[in-house]
Amino acid sequence: MIEEIRIQSLGVIESSTLELGPGLTVVTGETGAGKTMVVTALGLLLGGRADTGAVRKGARTARVEGVVDTARLPGLADQVEDRGGEVEDGRVLLARNISAEGRSRAFVGGASVPVTQLGAVTDGMVAVHGQSDQHRLLRASAQRRALDLFGGDRVAGLIEEWSTLHADLVATESELTEVLASARERAREADLLRFGLEEIAAVEPEPGEDAALAAEESRLGFADTLRTAAEQAREALSSDQGAPDALGATGTARQLLEGVRDHDPAAAELADRLAEVSYLLSDVAADVASYASGLETDPGRLAAVSERRAALTGLQRKYGETIDDVLAWSQEASRKLLDLDGTDDRVSELRSRRTGLRARLSEAGAALSDARAEAAQQLAELVSDELTGLAMPHARVTIEVRRMVADAPEEDPEHSDAPGAPLRIGKEWVRHTASGIDEVEILLAANAGADPRPLDKGASGGELSRVMLAIEVSLAETNPVPTFVFDEVDSGVGGKAAVEIGRRLARLARTSQVLVVTHLPQVAAYADHHVVVAKAQDGTVTTSGLTRLAEDDRVRELSRMLAGMEDSDTALAHAQELLEAARAAR
Repeated sequence: MIEEIRIQSLGVIESSTLELGPGLTVVTGETGAGKTMVVTALGLLLGGRADTGAVRKGARTARVEGVVDTARLPGLADQVEDRGGEVEDGRVLLARNISAEGRSRAFVGGASVPVTQLGAVTDGMVAVHGQSDQHRLLRASAQRRALDLFGGDRVAGLIEEWSTLHADLVATESELTEVLASARERAREADLLRFGLEEIAAVEPEPGEDAALAAEESRLGFADTLRTAAEQAREALSSDQGAPDALGATGTARQLLEGVRDHDPAAAELADRLAEVSYLLSDVAADVASYASGLETDPGRLAAVSERRAALTGLQRKYGETIDDVLAWSQEASRKLLDLDGTDDRVSELRSRRTGLRARLSEAGAALSDARAEAAQQLAELVSDELTGLAMPHARVTIEVRRMVADAPEEDPEHSDAPGAPLRIGKEWVRHTASGIDEVEILLAANAGADPRPLDKGASGGELSRVMLAIEVSLAETNPVPTFVFDEVDSGVGGKAAVEIGRRLARLARTSQVLVVTHLPQVAAYADHHVVVAKAQDGTVTTSGLTRLAEDDRVRELSRMLAGMEDSDTALAHAQELLEAARAAR
């Protein structure tokens, strides 16, 4: 509930505060006093578009603040805190600044936020109705939403089910179209992968084989050189020709030290170390001799190794720097090929899923359509009854729920991949959208014997006002809105109809906060709180302020609205009578 609205430098209002409470609050005043500025201010707090022309002449900025009680608004406190704002004592401050240069700033709980975020926070908090909203009621989408709201939880559940299934169908058809469109490219990629795998399989490389073959090829290619070097090394270590060698020199040195080892422990230690060297040289000499004898020149093997290395090099040029890289590419290519070869399976899976979703959508669409038709009959009866009380005793409202019938498709959608094909429901083919398979239209027969006609063809401005109010009253129980705002929706209405509009607004105010800008005393008489917009002028600047009226002042204001004369005894008596009648009727 909105507890307070503060307005500064907006239109003709220089600075004023409007205190709001539960029940019905009416705002009245002379023509041009600035009554609609209250609705304009509220629209700005709800994230509406800012008009720099609304900034008061001579002021740099206009500011609107609203204090909102979060008690009846579940989730509002969390939304405010999520945006960095604060909620104090269950209340949050909303604010909007508009500069004369066109800049606009919004604040939620003291935190600066984008204007769109202000609108998101207040979404669903206030329902505003004005002359322009009557025209919105003429749109089919608005009429469908009104019916769906009246349908309550049952229709809401069916809409949620439909929306989920429809979104799944759209996504499935989109993926199916994409998979089919890329099938040729995927087949080409699969052929390339298959060729590469066959090429690798033909060579059958082993992990690390490229490095091993490179070493073997080098050894075979230099076998003679290696043998000569090994034989010369063996001769230097242990000569067969009696030439000086390493073993002989080491043996001589050892014998010399062995002869004096008893005279010095250090000499003995050195003799032992030379013994170890002698054994090591002997082993190395034997190993070198063995290595030399094992080296053979094998042109056949060298040719085979070179040929094998060439085959491996061919793979490395295409699939990786090393054979290990080639084998890794082979594993990844095999995995990807399985995926690509599964395209046909994916297409079959998507087609099967699409068929299942279409069948479930047909059932959900029929259930939603039937529920809407049932709700339409109930809402039409309630609205017609309300119109009877609004001085339209012979008016009859009809709400048609028509399925969007389509021509039979040339190709059975179950065998076609074209997205968006109509659904088969019973014997009919019907088009479908995210909102269902129905078109909803409210028809009005304003007089007895008249044929029901669409609202844009069969209703005057005053009749539209009453139809809209009748719908809101009918929706109040199934779709309560915390705050309703009506901006002169009683335009074009007078007499008994005006009294009944006041009565209906008072009834609506039993469950919601209702704010009404009106020029009709019959409506104002039903108010729980009466605020007047008073205009003052100093010859150069017009200023308006908001004043909450006491009981005696209400009688004078109603007298002015009735006869244009605040002090006429007759008008005052009539105003008092109107107030008493309203109290009795409530």
